[in-house]
Formats: sequence, structure tokens, C-alpha cells
Amino acid sequence: MNKQIGLPAAKTSGVKQNKLQLLHVVRRYGPVGGMERYVWELTLQLQQLGYDITVVCERCHVDKPAGIRVVELGEVAQRPGWLAALRFDRHLARWLADNPQTGRLIHSHERISSHDITTFHGSPFATVFEKPWWKLVSLRVVMRLFQERRELTQASLIVPNSHVIKQQLAYYYPDLAHKLTDPVIPGVTPGVQREQRHVPSDGGVIGFVGKEWQRKGLVLAVAVVEKLRRTRPNLKLVVTGPAASEVQHLFAGWQCCYRSLGWSEQAPYAEFDVLLHPAKAEPYGMVISEAMAAKVPVVISDVCGAAMHVTSSADAGAVLSLAAPVDAWVAALECQLSRIMPVPQFEHGWREVAMESEKIYRCALQQITVGYGRVAMSQSGYDGKHRVA
Repeated sequence: MNKQIGLPAAKTSGVKQNKLQLLHVVRRYGPVGGMERYVWELTLQLQQLGYDITVVCERCHVDKPAGIRVVELGEVAQRPGWLAALRFDRHLARWLADNPQTGRLIHSHERISSHDITTFHGSPFATVFEKPWWKLVSLRVVMRLFQERRELTQASLIVPNSHVIKQQLAYYYPDLAHKLTDPVIPGVTPGVQREQRHVPSDGGVIGFVGKEWQRKGLVLAVAVVEKLRRTRPNLKLVVTGPAASEVQHLFAGWQCCYRSLGWSEQAPYAEFDVLLHPAKAEPYGMVISEAMAAKVPVVISDVCGAAMHVTSSADAGAVLSLAAPVDAWVAALECQLSRIMPVPQFEHGWREVAMESEKIYRCALQQITVGYGRVAMSQSGYDGKHRVA
């Protein structure tokens, strides 16, 4: 029994005998970012389970997948962000009005107002209330907060994609906490695994992955690796994500032993001996689960949503407080580089994500059906026990 939504786990997946119409909403469709990959992989798996899938987006960034109807509404100016979201919402509302469909379930991944279910992929914007009051005085903040609350209020169910996000939403929106489901964390696509190998005592390869390098903690990562190189002079740091020109100043004093690869759809995890991810804020952290799936040990900060996977497996790596001194991070890296025991593989496929989502769809349909029944009874003057005079 799923304790959060009160439904028994289905023995088989896919509603083929009564095909459910699912409409997913995402502005960019395709594996072009963390959230976008989540939607891409989820819709592919749901289609394979037998669901009738439509995706409404601004633009599809890859070839449209067979068996999935993709509707492109056209791109809008991306700045300011709140205005772009508002324009997309209006375009979507117009399309829905022109294309009505009975029994359709709308699953959104954006800040819109026409949906039954919404998946929350990042920290709520309401965390802005932790900043000084003068940072709240702007049209941008007002609109972002308005759009966020509207999104959450409209939804019958709110699906966080990590336990950290669920805790944040419950804290900042306690009046809507009853809508929260259990987290449906991202899946991992199997890739090349790191071979078990002995790391030379004077070297090794530390990997850092993250386009948003400041939030992901690259400054601290460079300081930690730089200090560890005093005892491991041939230690290398491989940075994947930011453009080399963006981070070149961080390596001004380095003569060798680092590579900046820029953005890549798939980081070279199998080359890493350890993934270092001292993020300042990370609602989940797909790079962590991807590294663990490649059997790469990880050293990460305790604000990462994926830290729960590391702490649940003592052999997967180490989780440190952001307040920990550089020496503690150095010691944690040294421990992982010197390890003898193999790293257990993290396994959580996209099919599992689809099956977890399937339970939520069944719950949403129950809630919608009950809601329609109450409206019908109210309109007929029946309160569930007797007709109201």
C-alpha cells in the first residue's frame, strides 16, 4: 500500500483496456536539461506502458518520438522569466480551450494554471523569504510568488522530485501540504561503469559536474583539490559543465592537472575516481545518482537531496556539512581515493519512475471523480444522505 496516496500497488502497469489520456506540459521538450530529461524519459516510459501521451511545449528540441503527439506552441522571449512563463500559460490556456477533451489528465512541470498534477523539480521560490526584506521589493518577486502559489493551489496533487523539495514545500506552504505525494525521484539511464582499479598514491582523477558552477560548489572543489595535491602531486581535476572561459580564473595558479570539458549531455563518469559535489544548494542532484550508477564513489554536501542515497549505503561515499573545514573535505577525498572495496551500483530506472507516477494518476482520477460527484450532488440538492429541501 502506498501510504501517501492510499492506493495498492498495481500488479501490472499500463491501462490498455481503457487508455488514459495524459497531457504533459513542459516548455522545452527533449533531454536538454535536468527537468527536461525527467519529462522526456517519463513520457517515453509511460507511452511504452500503454498510455496515450500528448506533450504540449514551446518547442521540441529533438526528433519527435514515435507514438507521442507533440504540440509546439512556439517560443516566446525568455526574459524576464516570469513574463515568459505568463505568456506560455496564456498560449496553453488558449490551446486547451480550442482542443477540449473529456477525461484528459494534465500533468504539468511548469508554472501554469491549467493542470491536475504538478511535479516540482526545484526549490520553491518562496525561499526568497529567507533573504533581507529589501530583496523582496520587486515586480519579479511578486510575480514569481504569485505564479508559484497559483500552480500549487490549482493542482489536485503536488509531486516533489526529492525529499528536500517536499520538506521545503510543506514548510513554506503548510496550507497545501496535504496535496503532497511521496517524492518521485529522477531515474538513471544505465551507462558506462567505472572499472574497479587501484588509484596511484600520488594521483587520481576528481570529477566535478555542473553547469551552474557557483551553486554547485566549484570554488570549494578547487580549493580542496589544490590542497590535496600537496600529498598527491599528480592528482587531476576534470570539470564538466561550464564553459572553460567562465572558470579559467579559478585555475590561474595551476600549471597542469586540470581539464575543463565544457557542457556535455553525458559526463565521463567512468574516468573519475571520485565525484566531488560540494553544492551550496541542490534539491536533488542527478549527477550524484548518475555517478553512483557508474560505480563512482562520491563526496558531497549535506544539502543535496540525493545525499539520502549516499547515507543509506556506507560504501557509496561521504556526506559532509558545508560548514566543514577544507581539511575535512581533503580527508574525505583521500579516504575514497585509497579505498579497496568496490562501490555498489545505484539502480533506479525510468520505468520505476513511470510506475510510481502511474499510482499518482490513479489517485488523481479518484479525487477528480469524487469532486465531480460532490458538485453533481450539490447542484441536485443532495447532500449525500438526503435531498435538501
